[in-house]
Amino acid sequence: MQKYILIIGACGQIGTELTLALRQMHGGAHVIASDIREGSENLMETGPFEILDATDYDALEEVIAYYEINEVYLMAAMLSATAEKFPMRAWNLNMNTLFNVLNLAKDKKIDKVFWPSSIAVFGPNTPENSTPQNTIMEPTTVYGISKQSGERWCNYYHNKYGVDVRSIRYPGLISWKTMPGGGTTDYAVEIYHKALSEQKYTCFLEADTELPMMFMDDAIRATLELMNTEPENIKIRSSYNLAAMSFNPAQIAEIIKKYIKDFEISYEPDFRQAIADTWPNSIDDSQAQNDWGWKPKFDLEKTTEEMLNNLATN
Repeated sequence: MQKYILIIGACGQIGTELTLALRQMHGGAHVIASDIREGSENLMETGPFEILDATDYDALEEVIAYYEINEVYLMAAMLSATAEKFPMRAWNLNMNTLFNVLNLAKDKKIDKVFWPSSIAVFGPNTPENSTPQNTIMEPTTVYGISKQSGERWCNYYHNKYGVDVRSIRYPGLISWKTMPGGGTTDYAVEIYHKALSEQKYTCFLEADTELPMMFMDDAIRATLELMNTEPENIKIRSSYNLAAMSFNPAQIAEIIKKYIKDFEISYEPDFRQAIADTWPNSIDDSQAQNDWGWKPKFDLEKTTEEMLNNLATN
């Protein structure tokens, strides 16, 4: 049977690159992008696109029926920094879209669901270093609370109704193709842009704030590998820990200076510092390694080289 895939939130930082990767794998006509606004030229020209508010159950069901969708990637969400400004709007978006998709899967309207979680599910009482798969989760942000709740609902729908839902706890993501969308780890993208355009950057986190990070190519590959794994190998139906590298702003600045000798960084921590302080320094993803063979390819050095080279030429 031919696979038809719907990406919800296709215009976001992850959604854009995920859509293009899936279209390369399955052909443009089989991967339907959707969002509440139109996307980039590349996104609009490489396959079908639907303006869709995924909080509207009937509109979502209609798109799924029209295209005979088998798989849904639910990438729509309000991220950590933005969600703190609009708490109820963030909760409604992040949770109602998930319930709509899970209920459609429960009713056998779709076969498989991907929903991203985040390191934001952890909190100040979580072990900071090599945070285990199963541990204390007491998130202190709206985004983290919605993601932790979502994890429990995904697990519930799998156990109760047999829904094939799969998830990853993404760390901070770094990409040269799309700008970030209101997250606490956005500095790790902004810093490369500013290094090239101004040779200086004012960071909104303190110099020694270490956080788990990942180059976008690894994140997309992990997502596709998880979705292509046989169901019996998926042991975690809440969300898998995923890791690649951990660093702080001072460390990324030092590596940038190898390429841009006059680069300077200064620090003016804002409200995002308090969010970052509740997140882990590093992640233990041995469960993902064991269950479906996860292994990252990009470290900070390789990521910096990719970012600066591509931003300079694109």
